[in-house]
Amino acid sequence: MNIHRIHGAGLFAALTALFALTVSAPARADTVTDWNGIASTAIVANAGQPPPVAVLSFAMVQGAVYDAVNAIDRGHRPYLAEPAAGPSDSKDAAAATAAFRVLVGLFPLQQSTLQPLYDTSLAAVQDTPRGAKAAGIAAGEAAAAAMLAARANDGRFGPFTPVNGTTPGVWRPTPPLFAPDPAPWVGNVRPFLVPDAAMLRTDGPNALTSRAYAKDFNEIKKIGSLSSTTRTPDETNAAIFWQDHAFGLWNRVFRTLATSRHLDIVDSARLFATVNLAAADAAIGCWNDKYHWNSWRPITAIREAASDGNRATRADPTWTPLFDPATPVATPPALVTPPFPEHPSGHNCAGGAIVGTLQYFFGTDRIAFSASSNKSGTTRTFRHFSDALQENIDARVWAGIHFRTADLQGARLGNKVARYLHRHYLQPVH
Repeated sequence: MNIHRIHGAGLFAALTALFALTVSAPARADTVTDWNGIASTAIVANAGQPPPVAVLSFAMVQGAVYDAVNAIDRGHRPYLAEPAAGPSDSKDAAAATAAFRVLVGLFPLQQSTLQPLYDTSLAAVQDTPRGAKAAGIAAGEAAAAAMLAARANDGRFGPFTPVNGTTPGVWRPTPPLFAPDPAPWVGNVRPFLVPDAAMLRTDGPNALTSRAYAKDFNEIKKIGSLSSTTRTPDETNAAIFWQDHAFGLWNRVFRTLATSRHLDIVDSARLFATVNLAAADAAIGCWNDKYHWNSWRPITAIREAASDGNRATRADPTWTPLFDPATPVATPPALVTPPFPEHPSGHNCAGGAIVGTLQYFFGTDRIAFSASSNKSGTTRTFRHFSDALQENIDARVWAGIHFRTADLQGARLGNKVARYLHRHYLQPVH
């Protein structure tokens, strides 16, 4: 829930909680948190990977960091491997090394940028007891090597030719750019957690002639239009806010949570691993599902509604969504309808996985946090994890790019991954 909507006693309570969060959290970070920030810069800013590709890289980095740190702590089951390590080995050296080696493995051209950061990180690590630093480095090297080996030939960047439709309901490139999907192959990548992406299959979009389809159609036609008179300024802000790079935004939230909740390096490593591994499988399942259903976007559906066979829909050949280059944003690129099939919503597949995982990790939904978006240039505050997911669901409708059914089913797909991870991975050692 956005704080702008809370009034009276509710506003005071929310502000009090936010103030308490701020003053109780010292400006500190551990090596795991530091290297998540470095990884975010390398993956999102420097490599420029789009969200469904970036999350695969985040999962590789954070999974290796977790295995390196956990090999020393031994409190939970490893993700891939448990390198040889002792309880007094340096967790900081292990975390920095695992992150650095995976990043260099993914982005060898960035080594000259990453090397000084790694050297600085290691220079701050004390060799106490003697040999602890070298042993931590060895654990990090082993965890990184295991991750890079495990993800070799996993389907990333493989061939894939989307099918562009011409018949009612089938996806085709959308105006104004008519751009192709930059990463249609994501759905064919081997999952990190679930046995098969097909187990995440959604129920699919509503039949074009159904009442449910007409309901979604007429909702987005009205509130998702560039010229909508029913969408509020706050809803417009939320729509633009959530169009920031999803995993750049969410990993900023994870760093904030690790700091504000005073997580130690072991718990930080597990937090970053769980949320990014879950989000990666949600992206894989989502893209697999997108090309299974291959459904058209609202801009196509509304402009070509005369062909859908539904008496309750009306075509508007000039209808334009809020996500149009005419809508101002804080940072480029301009807003457009995303260039891939509509169902399910990628942002909400990710959101369902992330929010579900956060709820499992912290054992509660009731944790207040703030998040900042480079796309809108604003900060929004939420009282619960689920409030952020609900706003993300609404925001894609307000943006004019997703029918509500695609948002809801995407969130459920992501939550399936969160449940699977909770039951099968990174469990405590008893």
